[in-house]
Amino acid sequence: MDEPPVLELRGITKEFPGVLANDHVDFDLRRGEVHALLGENGAGKSTLMSILYGLYTPDSGEILMNGKPVAIRSPKNAIELGIGMVHQHFMLIPVMTVTENIVLANEPVYAAVLLDESAAEKRVAEVARTFNFAVDPHARIQDITVGQQQRVEIMKALYCNADVVILDEPTAVLTPQEAAELFEILRTLKREGISIIFITHKLNEVLEIADRITVLRRGKKVETIPRIGATEAGLARAMVGREVLLRVDKKPAQPGEPLLEIEDLSVHDDRGLEAVRGVTFDVRAAEIVGIAGVDGNGQSELIDALTGLRKAAGGKISVGGQDLTHASARQALDAGMGHIPEDRQRRGLVLDFNLAENLALHDYGKEPFSRFGWMNPRRWLRWASGLLSEFDVRGGGPATRGGSLSGGNQQKVVVAREVSRDPSVLVAAQPTRGLDVGAIEFVHRRLVEQRDAGKAVLLVSLELEEIMSLSDRILVLYEGRIVAEFTPEVSEEEVGIAMLGGGRKEDAAA
Repeated sequence: MDEPPVLELRGITKEFPGVLANDHVDFDLRRGEVHALLGENGAGKSTLMSILYGLYTPDSGEILMNGKPVAIRSPKNAIELGIGMVHQHFMLIPVMTVTENIVLANEPVYAAVLLDESAAEKRVAEVARTFNFAVDPHARIQDITVGQQQRVEIMKALYCNADVVILDEPTAVLTPQEAAELFEILRTLKREGISIIFITHKLNEVLEIADRITVLRRGKKVETIPRIGATEAGLARAMVGREVLLRVDKKPAQPGEPLLEIEDLSVHDDRGLEAVRGVTFDVRAAEIVGIAGVDGNGQSELIDALTGLRKAAGGKISVGGQDLTHASARQALDAGMGHIPEDRQRRGLVLDFNLAENLALHDYGKEPFSRFGWMNPRRWLRWASGLLSEFDVRGGGPATRGGSLSGGNQQKVVVAREVSRDPSVLVAAQPTRGLDVGAIEFVHRRLVEQRDAGKAVLLVSLELEEIMSLSDRILVLYEGRIVAEFTPEVSEEEVGIAMLGGGRKEDAAA
């Protein structure tokens, strides 16, 4: 315990126009530990880590490495000091191989100018072997899974001899199985003396992997505590400043007539292969139907077909009796479809538009956004201001650029827009991805309110706990087919077996 911390932040303060992101924050990291950094969306976690990685300069405070003050003015400085960062949205080049991405900007060369591919592959293989990474060094990034892409990001940091690795929301896009594999990697890194800062919103993961936990709230440090003795309820209270309902509180459903009907639907993926295979189901008024499944089993293609983003290869889609099988995205929205997309940055927002413009994306030609054919931006701003307040969007106002918000607050903007449009059918894909416990509670309450208002809600989520706590009926999608249907009383084990292909109808027949 006499050894100084590997890393220490003292009194870090950072202010942006109208926002005090970090307010005299202290933080330290010991050798070979996982130190979790918790906080609501907009609490200042990413800003603090961006300062540590040289993306921002603090207004005041100091950074020490192994007890000595250091100046970090750029990511290059951070890397030279042994700090690596894995961002929430990966910084990889899809058309390049795993090896090419890892050695980029630090390539081994021969003849002073030529890439030494043999040396690069040898070094990457050595890193993979040392830390037990299962990644093909020759594979192109666009051809590997999200979990494997994350391993590549971590390997990039280790290739540069990082002693400190910052993981920003590392499990936000991972399946439960991939998250478990990541934790095994982190335990290996700890044994090798690597220190890890683990930024997350998932309290169960913190209690599984962290040694110590620091909580930020509204830019200030609330507490640093050991994992032993910590509870989900206590951490949630520290993050939000109040008691948080960790389970969904809802009355039994009283479903009405089907509002969304899918008959024998087939959809092809980008390669022309059948990703959705003869799927039939409906979602009734005043009902939440959850679709569970391991990522990559046709969920994305199903959502795209329902919302007009991908043409169906066969079958029928109807909303309120209206045939939308060949509808465009705009036609689907006009027919009463709401869509919370799984990728908020690619499909949910125009990042260069301000928040008022993003909230009015579909209905800009209608009241209150336009009148007699003339758009009224002032009305946009007034309307958006009320909506941002209602949905507790932090980090800016109606005129703030969408890309400047944290990922969680971007998600709140998307949810606010889709719910405020009052759709008859709401397709919610990963609606709480990247959200903190307080925001998750808020979004879940909104989805239940939509159900209780007589809307049909189709929930597609990789979070099994979310599916089971919100859904009135649970469907399991495996290899593009609905292989099981359950009531909410089913056990997680039964659903998990079905998600992996167990209990299929053809298996039972055999």
